[in-house]
Amino acid sequence: ETLQRIVSTLANKNDEIHNFIDMLNHTIRNVQVNSSNAISELDEEFDGLYSILDEMKGSMSSTIQQEEARKIQALQDQLSQCSNALESSEELLELAAQSLDIKDPVEFLKVENITWICIRQKLIVTMASAFRISLKPKVSDSMTHLMVDFALERRMLQAVKFLPVPKAPEIDPAACLVADNCITVSWRMPEEDSRIDHFVLEYRKTNFDGLPRVKDEQRWEMIDYIKATEYTLSGLKFDTKYMNFRVQACNKAVAGEYSDPVTLETKAFVFSLDSTSSHLNLKVEDTYVEWDPTGGKGQEKIKGKENKSRSGAPSPKRTSVSTRSSVRGSRDRFTGESYTVLGDTAVESGQHYWEVRAQKDCKSYSVGVTYRNLGKFDQLGRTNSSWCIHINNWLQTTFSAKHNNKTKTLDVPVPDRIGVYCDFDGGQLAFYNANSKELLHTFRTKFTQPLLPGFMIWCGGLTVSAGLQVPSAVKTLQKSENGLSGSTSSLNIIA
Repeated sequence: ETLQRIVSTLANKNDEIHNFIDMLNHTIRNVQVNSSNAISELDEEFDGLYSILDEMKGSMSSTIQQEEARKIQALQDQLSQCSNALESSEELLELAAQSLDIKDPVEFLKVENITWICIRQKLIVTMASAFRISLKPKVSDSMTHLMVDFALERRMLQAVKFLPVPKAPEIDPAACLVADNCITVSWRMPEEDSRIDHFVLEYRKTNFDGLPRVKDEQRWEMIDYIKATEYTLSGLKFDTKYMNFRVQACNKAVAGEYSDPVTLETKAFVFSLDSTSSHLNLKVEDTYVEWDPTGGKGQEKIKGKENKSRSGAPSPKRTSVSTRSSVRGSRDRFTGESYTVLGDTAVESGQHYWEVRAQKDCKSYSVGVTYRNLGKFDQLGRTNSSWCIHINNWLQTTFSAKHNNKTKTLDVPVPDRIGVYCDFDGGQLAFYNANSKELLHTFRTKFTQPLLPGFMIWCGGLTVSAGLQVPSAVKTLQKSENGLSGSTSSLNIIA
């Protein structure tokens, strides 16, 4: 046997090593693929930058060429004007020089009038255009205002860096709180990271303690965009023993790895209504029971049809009816006027809590607990092994506590939702207004056998809420009630 255990252990370890090797190979492939994708994306980004720069280059080059052509044209026009003025000045100087070369006074006087008239006219024409010419270039600069400055862009491109992947957060189990069907999960980062944008919290229910298992696990539920380092889930139904939690940090670019999963225990009393124990006039689902006046008659009709079908060959239709009747027959535990159904899970120790809501038109119902030995004709509260509170809305509303066929009228309003608190070890059964947590009644006794939740209904329906923790307000009231047990003996006269 020892060798078999060793071989079995080695086989399991061998499988684990193979699985781990496969996981490592898969991780290596993912790293290679992801790095190739990152390089491709980087190439695409830089190609995009190159195309933008090329487009900017073409636009700027076109602007420079247009400005160059405009300025050169303006300078050429100014140069042409200067050339024309220079030619006119040279002609005038040549004409004046010819007149000055005449030696004969008579000849000089002959041409004087004609010459000076021409000189004056030429001088007017020449000097007018010459003095209109500016001795400064009309183009005020040499296109220095079109100098290219990419200093800002260069700094921006040099500042482009990869955002690092955030590290995995660390959930602090000591700071997590489970109370009132709410769970507060708290975590911290292994080191401060100012680039964290938000967190993602995932949770799932499980019946396994310790590390999460792949097989038979529920899927993760996700809560996204959490800005703080803690989160409270409220209004939960604890229908499993534990819940797994994990957190990941995210920045603007990428999400990091998940934290190590943390398993928190969710203590609550979970039960369903036992259809096999119910009266035939009750329609029972997991958490809902409704009184059906035709239930017993329907059963008799089914039995009659079943007896008739025995004389001949059964048809497929009759076979299905017979199957239903056998299932209904197995439920026939309570009968007569004991319209009762019990829970399928017993209370054997500890403190537990559940709630009941009645339909508004419900005429009569009882809520309580009982030992397993409740007879099929017995009603809750009429035996020494059952305790309940009873509401009757037939003619006038009455509210009372019952045990051992004794009744105590309760002078409090009937709530629309009743909370049942059972402290098996402490010997207490208390009923509360589930909305206000006001104490309605307390039974005190010593429970000697396991207790089953019990419900009796007539003309109406009840909805049961299980998987609830004992509310903090109820715990506080119970401590106060235990401390004042001497002054509350009036509540226990039928215990």
